[in-house]
Amino acid sequence: MTPTGRVPQVDKIAALKAQDPRDEKNKMIRFAALLTALMVFLAAAPDAQAQNLFTPQVYINDRAITRFEVKERAQMLRLFRAPGDIEAEALKGLIEDRLRMDAAKALGIKATPEQIMAGMEEFASRANLSADQFVKALGQAGVAPQTFRDFVEAGLVWRDVVRQRFGPQVVISDAEIDRALAANGDIRAVRVLLSEIVLQVPAGQISTVMIRAKRLKAEIASEADFGKLARSSSSSASASRGGRLDWMPLSNLPAAIAPVVLALSPGQVSEPVNMGDTVGLFLLREIKEDKSAPGSVDVDYAQYTLPAKNGAADAAALRAKVDTCDDLYAINKGQPADRLLRETRPASQLPANIGRALADLDPGESVDFPSGGAHVFVMLCSRNPGAKTAPNRDAAREALINERLGALAQDYLEELRFNAFIREP
Repeated sequence: MTPTGRVPQVDKIAALKAQDPRDEKNKMIRFAALLTALMVFLAAAPDAQAQNLFTPQVYINDRAITRFEVKERAQMLRLFRAPGDIEAEALKGLIEDRLRMDAAKALGIKATPEQIMAGMEEFASRANLSADQFVKALGQAGVAPQTFRDFVEAGLVWRDVVRQRFGPQVVISDAEIDRALAANGDIRAVRVLLSEIVLQVPAGQISTVMIRAKRLKAEIASEADFGKLARSSSSSASASRGGRLDWMPLSNLPAAIAPVVLALSPGQVSEPVNMGDTVGLFLLREIKEDKSAPGSVDVDYAQYTLPAKNGAADAAALRAKVDTCDDLYAINKGQPADRLLRETRPASQLPANIGRALADLDPGESVDFPSGGAHVFVMLCSRNPGAKTAPNRDAAREALINERLGALAQDYLEELRFNAFIREP
């Protein structure tokens, strides 16, 4: 010992060396175990990330929809250039497909592999591709073949569900066929005088808005009631006029709306019409034959997509800069090409919300409205008489049946969704 009572450094080393060798061995064992655990953790990390994709994002009637499924459907919708909030629309579509498949199972309805393949071929043909080419293109964009297959299968079985459940209820009279042919210009042209109430549909809330529309209809006992509710509730440009529109050919309206209007008598209000991003109620104020009106109409229109934030203000600024659809090309210079869509389609084949918005416009006029996660500016470029076709009563009957079934199917789907138990984990 030194005078200070401290052990010299050399003695410390000697003391360490004199420790039980088993202590040193235990330290080495603990270190090796820690190193092994760290290596296992690092090796497993990618697998853990992959497994997170397969964790449930939502349960519907105790069946999970995984994050992977939502990711895959969202990517597919992007490739289809679907509008709106893609993630929200992907989840909504998957929920609805689960409901469709559950309804089919309850009725014992299944799609055979041959039917599914035929459905895939039909869908791919819209892009002038075979099913194999279409699946390959999806795969190159990161979408698994099963995602497309499930999407097609749900649509196929749902069609059979609707036919089996509602087919016997749908009876089309000769008078209805006559009126449908008239609306297409096969017998005579028809003009209508309408009022409208248009309700916006936030993502995933179609059932809530449909219920609200039905409640509004229950409050309407007169045209004055309709006008009052239009001013207070409608989101369309006609709201300030009590929803009143000018005379227009019935053929200006899209297929989702024209048959509904044609079935009304003056003074009647339609059932709520699902138009995608909106729900509409229509009051028929007057109807008349007008042989000078075109029987069918081809619509040349432009659609420009704006960000949702400040969408109405941006649309107003855009409206001040353009007089014709051609002016939009200069506006879109340097922007993504898919922001501007211009196409010519028969009015009857327009998306319901677009067709309704264009129906009472003159060339060069425009409207704008929210659409999903964006704001849409729509301008009418021109409206021209469509090609004449010979009357076909069988085709008209089938079209009316499909339209009637489509409305019943949408109501049934909303009923299924309302009654379903949907929860997050």
